[in-house]
Amino acid sequence: MKQELHHLKKYTLPIFACLALLCVQAYCDLSLPEYMSNIVNVGIQQGGIESIVPERLRADDMEALELFMTPEEKETVLSYYTPEEVYGDPMYVLGDIKTEELKELEESFKSPMATLYLLQNSASQNGENSSESGNLTDSVLGSEHQMTVPEGMDITDVLSSMPEEGRMAIRDKVEQAMAQMETLGGDTVNQMLTVYVQELYKHAGVDTDSIRNGYLIKSGLIMILYTLFMAAANISTVFIASKVGSGFSRDLRRSVYTKVIRFSGKESAKFSTASLITRCTNDIQQIQMVIIMFIRIVLYAPILGIGALVKVLSSGADMSWVILVAVLAVSLVVIILMIFAMPKFTSLQKLIDKLNLVSREILTGLPVIRAFSRETYEERRFAKANKNLMKTNLFVNRIMAVMMPAMMFIMNGTSVLIIWVGSGYVDSGALQVGDMMAFIQYTVQIILSFLMLSMMSIMLPRAYVSAKRVNEVLSTEISIADPTNENLRSFDESKKGIVEFDNVCFKYPGAEECVLKNISFTAYPSQTTAFIGSTGSGKSTLINLIPRFYDVTEGSIKVSGTDIRNVKIHDLREKIGYVPQKGFLFSGTIASNIAYSNEDMEDSKIEKAAQIAQAEEFINSKPQGYDSGISQGGTNVSGGQRQRLSIARAVAKNPEIYIFDDSFSALDFKTDKELRAALNKATKDSTILIVAQRISTILHADNIVVLDEGKIAGMGTHQELLKNCEVYRQIASSQLSKEELNNG
Repeated sequence: MKQELHHLKKYTLPIFACLALLCVQAYCDLSLPEYMSNIVNVGIQQGGIESIVPERLRADDMEALELFMTPEEKETVLSYYTPEEVYGDPMYVLGDIKTEELKELEESFKSPMATLYLLQNSASQNGENSSESGNLTDSVLGSEHQMTVPEGMDITDVLSSMPEEGRMAIRDKVEQAMAQMETLGGDTVNQMLTVYVQELYKHAGVDTDSIRNGYLIKSGLIMILYTLFMAAANISTVFIASKVGSGFSRDLRRSVYTKVIRFSGKESAKFSTASLITRCTNDIQQIQMVIIMFIRIVLYAPILGIGALVKVLSSGADMSWVILVAVLAVSLVVIILMIFAMPKFTSLQKLIDKLNLVSREILTGLPVIRAFSRETYEERRFAKANKNLMKTNLFVNRIMAVMMPAMMFIMNGTSVLIIWVGSGYVDSGALQVGDMMAFIQYTVQIILSFLMLSMMSIMLPRAYVSAKRVNEVLSTEISIADPTNENLRSFDESKKGIVEFDNVCFKYPGAEECVLKNISFTAYPSQTTAFIGSTGSGKSTLINLIPRFYDVTEGSIKVSGTDIRNVKIHDLREKIGYVPQKGFLFSGTIASNIAYSNEDMEDSKIEKAAQIAQAEEFINSKPQGYDSGISQGGTNVSGGQRQRLSIARAVAKNPEIYIFDDSFSALDFKTDKELRAALNKATKDSTILIVAQRISTILHADNIVVLDEGKIAGMGTHQELLKNCEVYRQIASSQLSKEELNNG
């Protein structure tokens, strides 16, 4: 897999940029539940009052609070407030204050406010009838601190007449009660005191509705801002991840193509064409998708999950076991799905290979299928491959379909469980409603993190299979490669164009016997060397060794005086003009096919090559001439036209060595004769190697090599072989009349 991952190195910076953006997105995502909790707890339940320190209060309320303050607390409080008159009423107004100072003030106000609030609240409950005296509740202060509020008097007047020791004793009792309330958890005390602060604000003429509305609007705007930041980070991450994924797949596809293009026959035999196409398209597409999802999900899920877990644990709510239950349930679902899905992912890509192979065979062999009336059989064969792929895909998709409802059931079930358990804590005062809502959101985020990872766990096996298949291509060792620097040699220009076979033996990879045995001959420039023999005698194999489509098993082949294994493959093939047995044309135009060796080839050179190849007549008969379109493989021209264009392509290259692998078989005798006559003039300084089945094609060759079962059965001119070679004589007599034999 290292070869695939190597392509990600150049994208290190974008990946880190994505990671930074994901951290921003996670921070915003994790902040939203906290603000939602504050809206419920502070904005609604506390009327938007965030601190128990009032910004403004009446002088008489301050004097009432001072009754229960220690001298130090009184000094601290008065140092931050300034006496002012507002609309004729004496007030205390809070000055500029820092966060640390605000906390100090809260501690100074806490006990006096709680004491005064409880006393006032108790008096209002016990004094429903003005003629009755009000008593403090025994549950808070005890029966020993009972007091009577005379009719027509305010409780503040009664408290101010009490000795200081009595007031401090009441305060001590209230502090003990607050300590017990705080052990339950939550912010029950603060909520109680904010109710009292609201009353102080109303008494001071402050609009409490505007405080509440201002807090809600401020929190809502902040949440909208976080959402916009989160959306921007998400869009940027998707964009960068897509760029990284598509760039990676482009580089990987280029590497696979570069590797395949260097395959020799040995490596090509390991992979079918359909399989290589699937690996370059579908397999790399799977890897690309996983890389994009990895950046967007695998990197994001842990950040979000860990952040939500920290938030939950720091909330103080004793419901962590609910998260553990949810995580175990999600893990169980993923494990079960993986057990059933994993084997199918391994076979899925092979089934795609099979379908591509069948499709390619049917489309390529349509004329043969129709000629033998095998349409029904091929339809069944395609239907079988298609059905097998469909079944596997359906199985995988059903697993994915089951996974989502199962995860949603777990998520919703967890929310219900949190509400059920949390309602008890809310009832006891240990948890606020907003905190419970935030806890639900954080738990959902944790489950979502596991859900995202579980989705990746479904995709990763298939991508892993695809990566292995691509790696098989990339890790395949090239058997025919350029020599090392110490073995690299240059061509001997004094032996330009000479091709020498020295005791060459060759067997195909995996074969037990050699198909060529002890082949030795020399082909010279300005001469034609022809090869003839029965089918399977090794003619095409022999000439395919010259451009190093295969390497010899024993012996050596020299071109221009140098062993072809000691020169660069590109330099060797630049010297050769090759016309294969089956003429193959590329999609484009007639001109682009002839000028295949040089895109910038002059028109005059293209036309000259077409004239030599006897292709000019049929080219000019077309409405667009040399600009006429050629379909893939040259299927829109006849076999003879395809051969002539292939010959023109080789002639236009003007190489030192021409190789014609039975390249005249589709030509009629007249065209064959004219073409060879034109070739002799155009290639008089080049070495010509011709493989032929027809004696008439090689009749006037300077040297004819007769092959029989991989060995040289004879070598010489036509007349010499008629006298000395029985194999050649048999071939000639089967094709030529006695008169032609004698006149040859």
